[in-house]
Amino acid sequence: MTAHLHPRSRLVHDSLRDAGITGEIVVLPDAASTAALAAAALGIEVGAIANSLVFWSDGEPLLVMTSGAHRVDTAALARRLGRGSIVRATAEQVRQATGQAIGGVAPTGHPAPLTTVVDEDLARYDEIWAAGGTPHTVFPLTYDELVHLTGGTIAKVD
Repeated sequence: MTAHLHPRSRLVHDSLRDAGITGEIVVLPDAASTAALAAAALGIEVGAIANSLVFWSDGEPLLVMTSGAHRVDTAALARRLGRGSIVRATAEQVRQATGQAIGGVAPTGHPAPLTTVVDEDLARYDEIWAAGGTPHTVFPLTYDELVHLTGGTIAKVD
């Protein structure tokens, strides 16, 4: 039942179900707005957190789903993707592109699909966790489900 979920998390839940993903959104007692906080709250390795980072690239938003253990090398990623540049989006750009706030950006549930890159290193984990639309919500899924859900391009991001 999703009645207890924030409206943004309900959108994420509905997007998951539309994609055939059955993982349930978990509401955490405290905000987990960083990979380290989310991993600690869930009792898992930080690398199994799928961080949703929004960048601005060639005039459009770019969602990078990266392992919580990595920092995105934007210059190297821009070269790999054949893009002019990749820079961190502003809080306003993130909200406009995703409908969600930094610290709670989910890989889905956005106003429109985003061009997405998925960190190849997330494939090491049988189960990964992503934000559920707010800093207090997360959900489990597999790497293959994440790639399917986002339609993302698999790449090395660090």
